[in-house]
Amino acid sequence: MSKATVENREMARTRWFVTSPLRLGAMLLLLCSAASGAARAAESPPKVVQELADAVVAVLAEKGPTADQKREKVQTIVYAHFDFTTLSRLVLARNWKQLSPEQRQAFVEEFKRHLSMTYGKNVETYNNERAEVTGDRTEPGGDWTVKTKIVRPGAQDILVDYRLRQEEGGWKVIDVIIEGVSLVANFRSQFQEIMTGQGPQKLIDILHEKNERGEPLKTS
Repeated sequence: MSKATVENREMARTRWFVTSPLRLGAMLLLLCSAASGAARAAESPPKVVQELADAVVAVLAEKGPTADQKREKVQTIVYAHFDFTTLSRLVLARNWKQLSPEQRQAFVEEFKRHLSMTYGKNVETYNNERAEVTGDRTEPGGDWTVKTKIVRPGAQDILVDYRLRQEEGGWKVIDVIIEGVSLVANFRSQFQEIMTGQGPQKLIDILHEKNERGEPLKTS
């Protein structure tokens, strides 16, 4: 692969995480469906991902709902289909032990709110993207990775892996990896810096302030 090609892919990946968080949100949404009970244990993870992707594409393509109505749907969908407690533990890693039970609950709620707020913005910019499952594999401990590509009209496909964990009879998302960059690892890097320099309560306060102002954290 030429140096120019590598640089172009790096620039595209950076834009996805920095300048267009919505696009990551769209990929997160492709895992979800407003219909309750869709992610049944009897279904394989690839089938769950494809069915949910198809259902959400149909919702995103609707012309009737307002942007606010779509954002509300986004929040409901994300809350229902992501395991935010596991996400929080993975993001904070060893720092999780530094939080009191009250701080852990507060962090999970603020992180949940932050992801839903950040990745639910500007949903009206959906541009006929669709997801195709390209493979899957089991992971240690029973998790499952489903590999997809996001097909974009007139643009290069984006490779997205979803890591799922089975809970209470269904599969829930615990990480999303876009072009090799993990959502969990991306946030972990930011949170580690804040935790090391200012402690857990400051991290919770920063998330709360960002949420109140509707501002995303800067992602690397």
